[in-house]
Amino acid sequence: PGIDFTNDPLLQGRLFSYTDTQLIRLGGPNFHEIPINRPVVPVHNNQRDGYMRQTINRGKTSYGPNGIANQDPQQVKAADGGFVSYNERIDAKKIRARSRSFFDHFSQARLFFNSQSDPEKNHIIDALSFELGKVKAVEIRERMLAVLAQIDKGLAAEVAYALGLHIPEIALEDLNNSIPADADRADYASENPEGSLAKSDALSMAGTVKDTIKTRKIAILAADGVDEKAISTVKTALVAEGAIVHIIAPKLGEIISKGDQKIVPDESFLTAASVLYDAVYVAGGANSVATLEAEANAVHFLNEAFKHCKAIAADNEAIQVLESTYFHKKLPAEYSKETVLREGVIVSGDLKELTSTFIEMIALHRFWERENPRKIPA
Repeated sequence: PGIDFTNDPLLQGRLFSYTDTQLIRLGGPNFHEIPINRPVVPVHNNQRDGYMRQTINRGKTSYGPNGIANQDPQQVKAADGGFVSYNERIDAKKIRARSRSFFDHFSQARLFFNSQSDPEKNHIIDALSFELGKVKAVEIRERMLAVLAQIDKGLAAEVAYALGLHIPEIALEDLNNSIPADADRADYASENPEGSLAKSDALSMAGTVKDTIKTRKIAILAADGVDEKAISTVKTALVAEGAIVHIIAPKLGEIISKGDQKIVPDESFLTAASVLYDAVYVAGGANSVATLEAEANAVHFLNEAFKHCKAIAADNEAIQVLESTYFHKKLPAEYSKETVLREGVIVSGDLKELTSTFIEMIALHRFWERENPRKIPA
């Protein structure tokens, strides 16, 4: 019979809500045609015109019957593959009520939190501490701590410490105050079953496939006097692996390499930020290195990339730039490949070795080991 919608009230509400949201958020009826939303399979219907229309239709009519297009378009019979709504028997009472499963307010949140790696849990704790720290009413903060305690007591304790509060004792059945005027409170009490699934690796980014750098954005920091061979070698290798590479310089326009070649930067330090990139490479070239070392925005770019646990590579000649950063003094003095892949920072004079290791580092995505012992003010 094909795919159709059930009469589930939650689904029916979402069918309206999602369409309404897209209309308002994207501003027109053809939101399903813009490239980011477009289906991967062809869609043929009788819709035409309107804001954001991408399809170019042939013919004068979008309706039938008609006398000017040989009756096209026409409806399609079920025997020819046309859609027919499923003839479903419905026998029920329409009531304003919810099944008891709707009052399980915590098991999915607990599953999600328990499935995270330690760095991800710390990020969630920091995010909740920040958001609740913006709440001015202390009683609301305390109530939210009681809610978090139903998810994970350790989570609630960490957030409570950040807020300078104690976790209040609120009974589970008293947490839900969204109760209809004529309803029995007991019928709307929150439930907190343990659930059959305690953890799922699919919910954590720690289990992400780490064997490709496709679609990763890489920043190359450069200035006048940069080593064009280094830029060309590294950029070519990264692009060949499917990465997106941007050259970032102190200014837009052109920079002149040490071999007098003109290089056009993609961004300047004023128009780019490290948070938009997955990794950073600092190319060699004495004049370029001297400029970047004195460029506060370049140093901040590197400090911020390190703080966010991203891969960083530099030519031997560019070590001065790294020495200007806050994090350089916190790195181990001696490097082996094992150290590089743990710390996510490589400095090498061998372009071939640097490039292959850098690609391997980018594929690992982030180096969370930095977060606890090496916090960076960036």
